[in-house]
Amino acid sequence: MSDSLRQYRYETTESLNIAVYQIRANKTRSFLTALGVIIGIVAITMMGTAINGIDLGFEKSLSMIGYDVIYVQKGSWSTMGQWWRYRNRPDIDTRYATEINRNIEGNPFSELAVAVPQMSTIQASARYRDREILQIFAMGTNHDYPQTASGDLSEGRFFTVQESAGGEAVCVIGDDIASGLFPEGRVIEKSLRLKNHNVRVVGVFKKQGKFLGLFSFDNQLIMPLGTFKKIYGKTPMVTIRVKIRDEKRTLEAMEELTGLMRRIRKLPPGKENDFGINEQQAFKSQLDPIKNGIAVAGIFITGMSLFVGAIGIMNITFVSVKERTREIGLRKALGARRRTILLQFLIESVMICLIGGIIGLVTALSITFMIQNLLPDFPVSFSPLLVLMSLVISVATGVISGFAPAVTASNLDPADSLRYE
Repeated sequence: MSDSLRQYRYETTESLNIAVYQIRANKTRSFLTALGVIIGIVAITMMGTAINGIDLGFEKSLSMIGYDVIYVQKGSWSTMGQWWRYRNRPDIDTRYATEINRNIEGNPFSELAVAVPQMSTIQASARYRDREILQIFAMGTNHDYPQTASGDLSEGRFFTVQESAGGEAVCVIGDDIASGLFPEGRVIEKSLRLKNHNVRVVGVFKKQGKFLGLFSFDNQLIMPLGTFKKIYGKTPMVTIRVKIRDEKRTLEAMEELTGLMRRIRKLPPGKENDFGINEQQAFKSQLDPIKNGIAVAGIFITGMSLFVGAIGIMNITFVSVKERTREIGLRKALGARRRTILLQFLIESVMICLIGGIIGLVTALSITFMIQNLLPDFPVSFSPLLVLMSLVISVATGVISGFAPAVTASNLDPADSLRYE
């Protein structure tokens, strides 16, 4: 090891020891100095945690409805809430699924695989003996439904082609319905009551969770379309689920399906579509403004906190330089170099910010665990990248805020410093 490298290592070690001593000797002042950094790191970490959690929850939710499924509906997901734009459109008919399948069968160039009708209501209730569950999501469909959904069965089976075609009184239920109505655990072949009809349970879905933290897939009840119409009649909530052959060619599949639907609806050229073709990208486009809002708020709070914290650290470091002027003069008189003094105060500033960053990370991690325990369905994700980013920001804040005082200390004249009172 060369002499210059050995000297530099000695200076760094000595500066670290002095910084640790000063921080321990002024614990309260050091903590208050780092408070701005702590608040800033908590803000940026929680912002990143929220955004990561939203992304993870969103991807998990999309996997439930399938990446390779598009939906024909009366309205469009990209303009949710603007019901007045669609209220005069003709309803979607479940028979459209049959016509779509007729057009794509035997067509090797079609981007579409299969179309499945779906009729649903959220005003259903299910009863078994003295137990009842309200506000379940009841759905009528056919035997091809599993091709367009990702839910697996924990027990039993899905209804067959014969049961679907004959409108048999059978159903497949979600985990919440199964545990709520049949707590003893024996579910298959039991009959539950829907309005004035008995429906036999032939299958139970595995627990899936909530879609975007709102709608629960475990609260659904699926039956043949004919059975649904007998019990609930016709409802305006009709969807045609269309599975595509390659999710990378979603746009081409949507264009093909749009052309088929215009032909089925008998729309003349130039007339606006009176139906919606929906896919997951519409949800993503609505999610981006929420994420951007969180990011802007987090960056603003972080920036203000770190700015205030940096000013505070700079002021306290200037005060520390004044308090230790004689010490600096003595060290210089004994041969300390400018870089040694510069390094001493710079390391002290960085160490205060780094401690503040670590305290902020621990605080943010505690808040994250608390949220996960209190709200298990709320999407939060604390990633290692956030830890690294927070520590880098802490060090950068220390360097920026401590540089000017460190330069001032390193430029002090030894003779003047020794006479300083």
